Formats: sequence, C-alpha cells, structure tokens
Amino acid sequence: MEVTMMYWYGSGMSGWGYVLMTLSMVLFWGLVITTAVVLGRRFLREDRPLGSGPTTPEDVLAMRLAHGEIDEDEYERLMATLRAREITGPR
Repeated sequence: MEVTMMYWYGSGMSGWGYVLMTLSMVLFWGLVITTAVVLGRRFLREDRPLGSGPTTPEDVLAMRLAHGEIDEDEYERLMATLRAREITGPR
C-alpha cells in the first residue's frame, strides 16, 4: 500500500497559486513603499504656516503675473476692475 503525502511546496500548489502568491507580494510591497513615501513627504517637508498662500485677489493676480500666466496689461486691467468693485461693492 502506497501513501501519497502533499507538501506545501510539492504537487499541492498549481500555477494559479504561484500567480496569486506573486501578485499578493507585489501588492504588499507596493503598499509598504507607498505608505513610507507618503509618511516621509508629510513629516519631512518644510513646515509652512497655514494660510501661507495668496489670500486676497490682489495677491492672486500678483502671483499670476509673477508666474507669467498674465501680462502686465491684463494685470493692470484686472486690478482696476478689483479696485472698482471695492468701491461699489459686489454685484
């Protein structure tokens, strides 16, 4: 009488088992690396005070001019519009 035993690495695992095992390891290490990168960026970045971005419409226009998104003529036109709205109030 012959007894056949199944071992973990023997004939008990098919090709799909190896595929699933490989995919799960790739997903696991991807999650570990992504978590490390996100935490590293959060804790190692420069501490900037909250609200350090442009807060007024004039600041936004100045930033757009500095970045080259608008030219000086458009900047002056938009600033004049903002000043006129400050005097008359919003519509």
